[in-house]
Parts: sequence; C-alpha cells; structure tokens
Amino acid sequence: MNREAAEKRGRGAETLACWYLRLKGWRILARRARVPGGEVDIVARRGRTLAFVEVKARATKEAAAMSLDAWRLRRVVVAAERLSARYLRPGDDVRIDAIFIVPGRLPQHMPNVWQG
Repeated sequence: MNREAAEKRGRGAETLACWYLRLKGWRILARRARVPGGEVDIVARRGRTLAFVEVKARATKEAAAMSLDAWRLRRVVVAAERLSARYLRPGDDVRIDAIFIVPGRLPQHMPNVWQG
C-alpha cells in the first residue's frame, strides 16, 4: 500500500474510532496531536479520565495487536507526557488506550495498554 493510501486509511480509522468513543460517552479533545518525539491519534475525556488513544487499523485483531509494539507505545507515552499539561485537570486519571479497527467488526477499545 502506498503512503497516500495508508494515510487515508489511517484517517478513516481515526474518524471511526472518534465516533465510537463519542457513542460511549467520551468527548474528543484533539486528533493527531503532535509534539517533538511523538504523536497521539486521539485525546479524549470521559468524566475524570483523560485518555491518550492509539488507533490501529489492520485486517485482523491479531495484526492490530502486533502492530502496537513497545516502540510505538513509547512514542505515544512521550507525546502524552508532553501534552498532559494542556489537557490534565486536578484529580484526573490518565491512561494510554488503544482502539483496533478491523473490517466487519465493531471497534475494539483496549483501555490502559501502557503499564509503564
């Protein structure tokens, strides 16, 4: 798949993930939030929980899970650390989540995937 097609597929997956989160009561604060050293696909809030969400679109759930390796998670963690001052409120719980987008299935939300 060429870069342009992959970019379009990624944006579509992020849009689907945002709608899924909204239906589950989350408020989307930012998409594709970039800072030096990393990027977060979605920043979302529900109540006192602030989530930095990585979205993975693959042909299977297993492929999506495999694509979320330690290197990619570290980039999300770096970005979350640098972005948290912008979105964090006193008393918030902060976590790193993932959403897997697989054709023909509902999005799968994996809360708190980073235990660093």
